[in-house]
This record gives sequence, C-alpha cells and structure tokens, in this order.
Amino acid sequence: MPHLFTPITLRDVTLKNRVVIAPMCQYSARDGIAQPWHMVQYGRFAVGGAGMVMVEASAVSPEGRITHGDVGIWSDAHAEALAPIAAFVKSQGAVPAIQLAHAGRKASMQRPWFGNGPLGPEDTARGDEAWPIVAPSAIPYDEGWLTPAALDEAGLTRLADAWAQAATRALGAGFEAVEIHMAHGYLLHSFLSPLSNRRNDAWGGDLEGRMRFPLRVAEAVRAVLPEGTPLFVRISSVDGVEDGWSLDDSVAFATRLNGLGVDVVDCSSGGNTPAFGATSARVKRDYGFQVPFAERVKAEAGLSTMAVGLIVAPAQAEAIVAEGRADLVAIGREALENPNWPLHALAALEAAPVHAEAWPVQHGWWLDVRDVALARLGPWRG
Repeated sequence: MPHLFTPITLRDVTLKNRVVIAPMCQYSARDGIAQPWHMVQYGRFAVGGAGMVMVEASAVSPEGRITHGDVGIWSDAHAEALAPIAAFVKSQGAVPAIQLAHAGRKASMQRPWFGNGPLGPEDTARGDEAWPIVAPSAIPYDEGWLTPAALDEAGLTRLADAWAQAATRALGAGFEAVEIHMAHGYLLHSFLSPLSNRRNDAWGGDLEGRMRFPLRVAEAVRAVLPEGTPLFVRISSVDGVEDGWSLDDSVAFATRLNGLGVDVVDCSSGGNTPAFGATSARVKRDYGFQVPFAERVKAEAGLSTMAVGLIVAPAQAEAIVAEGRADLVAIGREALENPNWPLHALAALEAAPVHAEAWPVQHGWWLDVRDVALARLGPWRG
C-alpha cells in the first residue's frame, strides 16, 4: 500500500488516507449562508476518495468575511446550512472538516473574478457595499484599500469568543475536525507579522506579544472542542519579504501551538503583502515550494504537519509522506480540475486499476461493466 494511502489517526478521528482537500473559497454564499453550489463542490470531493474534505474559510463574524460571497458560521442558521454538507462528506467515508476565519484588514474586498482588489463603485452598483474592518493596527493592506480600525480589548475578547462559538457550531453541524486560519494576511496572521502589527501594548511588539492573540484564539477553540476532536492551524510559514514573519518564527509559534493541544500545522506562506500574495500568479514558485516549511516545523516543533501548494502529481505526494516530510498532503487546484484525484493517484501509485469497490457503489458497478466491455472489444482500431 502506498504511504499516501495509509490511514492516520488524529485523536479519535481516523482518516482513511493522507489526502486532504484544501479549503478553497468559492465566494458564492448569500449573506454567509452556504448554497447548493457548496453541496455539489464538497460532495464531489468526498466521492473522489479523499481522506478529509475541508470546507472553505468560514467567517466567525460578519465583518470577518473576505467578500460578500464568503461562507459564515456566526449564527445557528449558518451552521444549519452547512450540516447537510458535513453529513454527505461523512457518508462517503471522508472526514468532514471546516476552516474558521476572520479576514481582518483584507475583509470587504472584491470577489476574485471582479478584480480581487478593494471594493469600488462598480461593486457597489452590483450591491456589494463595503463595511468597516478591523486589524491589530490601523494599517491598510495596500494603497487604496480600506484602513482598518485597531482592535481594542473589548474587540479582542469579542473575537476570541466568536471563534469559540463558531467551533461549537461547527461541531453541532457535524464537522469532525476544525482548522483555525492564521495565514494569508488575514486577521490572526496580521497579528503575528511585524509588517502589520505595530502595537506597543501586550498584543504587539516582540514575538511573544505578537503571538499572544493568535495563541489566545487557539486556546479558546481547543477549550470548547471535545478531547477527541483534532485541531488544525493554518499558518503562513514566511511572509516572503524582508523583515517579515520568518520560518524561525513559525517553528517557535508551532511549538507553542503544540503545547496548547493543536494537532496539525498546515504550512502555507505569504499573503500579508501584495508583493507576496498567497495565490498570486505573479510570484514565481516551484512545485511543492512549501514542503520544506512543513518538513522543518514537523521536525522541530514536535507535531504533525500538512504540506500544501503546487502538489500536483501522485508520485510527488507519495514522496512527501514516504520521506516523512509531512503527515498529510493538501490538494487544492488539482482537485478542482479532477475531483477524483485521490482515486486516480491510488491507481497511478499501484500501477493498476483501482478496484470498483474503492469507488462509490453508484460508480463502481459502471466501471466494472466498462472494463468487461473493453476487454471484449480489444484494441480500438479507429
């Protein structure tokens, strides 16, 4: 059996394989409520054989949405809309998981297909009006973007509580693992980075001060999760610019997360400055460029890691796990292209067709019939 397809147990939850479908925003919710699109999106990933399917960044408060289309989980109604998705994912043998997020100073922006920048008059005409945003410091993400209000003590307490309440709702909706989004320039990453956190109180300054609020959120979420529920944290391992958050910082932070009961650190990068955007096509990157981040955090912080980012080939993913560089591999855009990527990867790694029983029964019997028919036909002569 390929290493990529061996089970892994995190607390009381067992994934049938090491393939996780990464959380990928769809910007298609209505007032934060998941729509039929989301059921189809996550359902097809579950059918495709992944060990875990993670629902996209779900805002813990209305002002924490990236765009008007973001999924939310700040009320019971939002959780109720997500419950059928979690149930279907579980019914297909995958672990349903969800990422909890707050966009901070990158909130209230355009959906990517409208420009991926600050909201403008054309967005207002479509009904997407801007709303007030918050951050550790009153520093806009870039020129022309909204200037956030610096969070005060009451705001920090409110948001830590919002994360805990969102985690509780996620459990009620049937999710079996939770990830806190602390990457890509969103609120918790902006506390960590010296580029965006210029506070001189207990929540800023040196590394210890900048880590304080993200650690408080991790502690609040861990406190409401049952002992058997795994907790993931996604980090931007580096800011990618001079004087920003570094890999050394990430190792120190992951070590602290480990002490708070975090089970997996999901190692991404960038997103806190326009010069090093998390998904920007303008930045030249190599295949698996973030794997070394996951490898070092795993080795030095003493907890499991997930590798993500331009992991495209089955042999590439297999090597990451087989060599102990990360415990899990997150597949994103490749799964959009091919939602059956995990099943096709298993076939590629075993150099044999995947048996029909590996597919959902509704598909497997058709594949059996196809294979028999092709065997009778012989080579296609065209």
